[in-house]
Amino acid sequence: MATCPPYPTNPPRPHWWQRAWVRYGAVATLLAISGLVILALVREQTGTQGFLVGLGLAVLPVPLLVAAFRWLDRVEPGPWQNLLFCFAWGACAAALIAIIANSFATRWIATATADPAGADTLGATVIAPVVEESAKAAAVLLVFLFRRRHFTGIVDGVVVAGVTATGFAFTENILYLGNAFGTDQLTGDSGFASVTAATFFVRVVMSPFAHPLFTVLTGIGFGIAALSTGRHRLRRALLPPAGLLLAMGMHALWNGSAAFGEYGFFAVYGAFMVPCFGLLTWLVIWTRQRELRTVRTELPAYVMAGWLAPAEPYALGSMHARRLARQYARRHAGKEAARAVAQYEAYATSLAFLRQRGREGRAGAGFAARERELLGALWQRREVARPALDHAARATAPPPVAPIGYATYYAGPWAPAFAPAPYPVPARPRYGPYAYAPYPRPHPHRP
Repeated sequence: MATCPPYPTNPPRPHWWQRAWVRYGAVATLLAISGLVILALVREQTGTQGFLVGLGLAVLPVPLLVAAFRWLDRVEPGPWQNLLFCFAWGACAAALIAIIANSFATRWIATATADPAGADTLGATVIAPVVEESAKAAAVLLVFLFRRRHFTGIVDGVVVAGVTATGFAFTENILYLGNAFGTDQLTGDSGFASVTAATFFVRVVMSPFAHPLFTVLTGIGFGIAALSTGRHRLRRALLPPAGLLLAMGMHALWNGSAAFGEYGFFAVYGAFMVPCFGLLTWLVIWTRQRELRTVRTELPAYVMAGWLAPAEPYALGSMHARRLARQYARRHAGKEAARAVAQYEAYATSLAFLRQRGREGRAGAGFAARERELLGALWQRREVARPALDHAARATAPPPVAPIGYATYYAGPWAPAFAPAPYPVPARPRYGPYAYAPYPRPHPHRP
């Protein structure tokens, strides 16, 4: 009688190049080398004084742009390591690729055509958009492939692409502002009439969103591909390149606006860039509200299973209630409690999105393991998070009334402490946590 071989108690150790610290170290080393090289190249072109002036002016819009993208990502915040990688890739690797490829292509065109002015125009309108958008899109592709758990939709694509483009624009602004300062040093101009002031106004005041706007189109393509199921393989394959092509086209139109006449830049800015920026902003905010509705829709199943309190789907589906919960925890239990509540909110949101992907057939083979992991993380933080979320739900709940069978009370500070909640209160769960998974199949003993 054949017997099964014993299960190996000591699984084979991975090779050294498969270990996480080796991969992270290689990426960090690559970005550090790229940063040193691009730093030397920019300083060589601008001089030390120009570099310092350009650095000081170029850093001004960075906190605002990063904060804006972090605000968009508040529903399901991704790990800060991803954003740090994206910013470093845009500022170091993508900028280095762009400055080398653009310079080489422009010199080659000037030599082949014997027309330096035409080579500069062609390089700015054709070569630069292709090279720069491809270099920035590489960071989005890497996060999409190797951090797939944190890349689940349009908002994730927008945030990853926007932070990458912010890093790229930061380095590019150092170069442009440093060269402008060098020009002013040679001509003796200063004040509002200087080239530095004009460059600062155009690149930092009027259009700090230009590069993020271009690359966000690539991120939207990857985001829609992440939402597509396995049955839509053609869509998943075509949408990212389509977004990249749109980004290149918009970038080419922006760079070529000077060829449209004296007021071509302002015409393109007012008639094209600003409306596109408003449209994409509306799309991202609408997507964020849709994600909150998903949280309110998917989490009640875990309330019935005993994992979540009745108030939590309501509170977790409101950014105002989430903020109140963190403030309540910080006020009553300190910073560590507020951090635990923030983590609880993030894990619960990930759980809602995971369940949605499972219903739509996009969860993959690791659904059960990931669901159990998220539920375990929630259970570890429940003692701190539940009182805070319950307080937030009561503080933000609408006044009465609710349908028959729902408990109601008058919301506000005058409400008694023992008042029931203004949301559905399900029956006491028959099974405790880990007794059964709400999805994808019911418990075998559940009637």
